[in-house]
Amino acid sequence: MPGVAVVVGRTEAEAKEQHDFLQAKIHPDVGLALIAAELGDRNIGEIDPDKPFPVDRIPSASARTTIKNIKEVIEANKDMTVRQLWQRFSGARGSIQLVGTPERIADELELWFKTNAADGFIIQPSVLPGGLDDFVELVVPELQRRGLYRREYQGKMLRDHLGLRRPPNRNSMQQSHATGRA
Repeated sequence: MPGVAVVVGRTEAEAKEQHDFLQAKIHPDVGLALIAAELGDRNIGEIDPDKPFPVDRIPSASARTTIKNIKEVIEANKDMTVRQLWQRFSGARGSIQLVGTPERIADELELWFKTNAADGFIIQPSVLPGGLDDFVELVVPELQRRGLYRREYQGKMLRDHLGLRRPPNRNSMQQSHATGRA
């Protein structure tokens, strides 16, 4: 299940405004620390946030997907500043980032689901609790309208929803053997 960082607004402009506000609040020390952490806690040293990220500071041989993603973004956007890089990766922390209306966010989630790219998502709201409240109040009803999110639960346990049978209680079997009852 992929992680999805979500900033939802009633309009595209509202969502973009909220996203831009949050991006502007990232302190340079925090932004650099996040990039260093994404690069495997690599010491990236002093870097001017308004200059392009030096590619030589990225580990060349790494299997980590986030490091590969950072390298690809930098290579595709040669003029991207360090600040733009941390803004790109800090909100989503390497996950998918969706900014928009409930319909736009539902469109993306539906596309991933219906093309078997994902069978569920780990929703990462931009702020808590407000971002989660916005997702539940705005996006969930849209997903329900499309038949992609349940309106009620049939059982009481997770296994009921997954169609799994209840395993035998090992303790009750041990007690029946100890007392001689079956």
